[in-house]
Amino acid sequence: MSAVRGPNDRPDVLVTYDPGEGGRATLAETLAPHAGVRFLPDATREQRGEWLAVAQVLITWSLDRDLEPGELRYAQRLQLVQLMSAGADTVDFATLPQGVMVAANVGAFADPMAEHALGMALALAKRLRAYHARLAEGEYPPDPETSELRGGVAAIVGFGGIGRACAALFRALGMRIHAINTSGRTDDEVEFVGGPADLERVLGGADVIVLAVPLTRDTRGLIGARELSWMKGTAVLINVARAAIVDETALYDHLVATPEFSAGLDVWWEEPERGEPFRPRLPFLQLPNVLGSPHNSGIVPGMAERAAASAAGNVARFIAGEPPRGVQRPEDYSSSARIE
Repeated sequence: MSAVRGPNDRPDVLVTYDPGEGGRATLAETLAPHAGVRFLPDATREQRGEWLAVAQVLITWSLDRDLEPGELRYAQRLQLVQLMSAGADTVDFATLPQGVMVAANVGAFADPMAEHALGMALALAKRLRAYHARLAEGEYPPDPETSELRGGVAAIVGFGGIGRACAALFRALGMRIHAINTSGRTDDEVEFVGGPADLERVLGGADVIVLAVPLTRDTRGLIGARELSWMKGTAVLINVARAAIVDETALYDHLVATPEFSAGLDVWWEEPERGEPFRPRLPFLQLPNVLGSPHNSGIVPGMAERAAASAAGNVARFIAGEPPRGVQRPEDYSSSARIE
């Protein structure tokens, strides 16, 4: 599908959030040769409906947050919703006009997220937090052994942009890569690639497991007590995807019962709004075999501009009549899901 052209042969792109000065410049400069670009926060109340009515493309972090209730009904010419995020689990596909495509910002955050996953895995395998705490308490462990990741297996569950970026770094460390995706195939250099049916085999043989799957109907709760029991007692589990992919209680119980097992969590089951206190339901951060971070694996200097450039580039492809990357299937969020 190619974008509908207006009277001046320039499609209308509407950015529903305020991307800041740098993001505005990036979006405007990237899309200027292809489309007219407007920013919904600049609109008066009367203009909001008018701008939505002529928009063929929306660029958004969250339609629910950026649009007022009922405003989406104005978007009768809409053909593409380009997300700034790599995940589409916040989209209510049922509210979109029929035939509208939704594209995730695939790969935009992959490199810093892969660094974060590697950093967490190394810190946990080397027990940096646990030994630091013991030193701070005046204890000098007599035999402070750590794990060596070189020569081991890194399992990447979800082999899209983030998963492949993780694989590149773990391979550079000297680890073998076992990957899981929907198709069970990849052109990347891996020692093993399988589909969902191979999950037990892959989890059971891994020294490090990185979760990089999108949160969809079938990946919600993908890792529960049974799947945790398949993992080595010394395995390191890293989640940079979505918290709900893992059963919260099952993970906590497994960490308590298996102290040599460890988990790096960048995502949480209940994340507070900006400025509110963080009060997880279970005391994960009191466990010595847990390392947490505030969902910031993709937040590095310049990322807002990089993410905007990635999203705008995908919109430009769509306007040029090329298939956009990262198009999501509504059925993955309503009836059946895929491990990308």
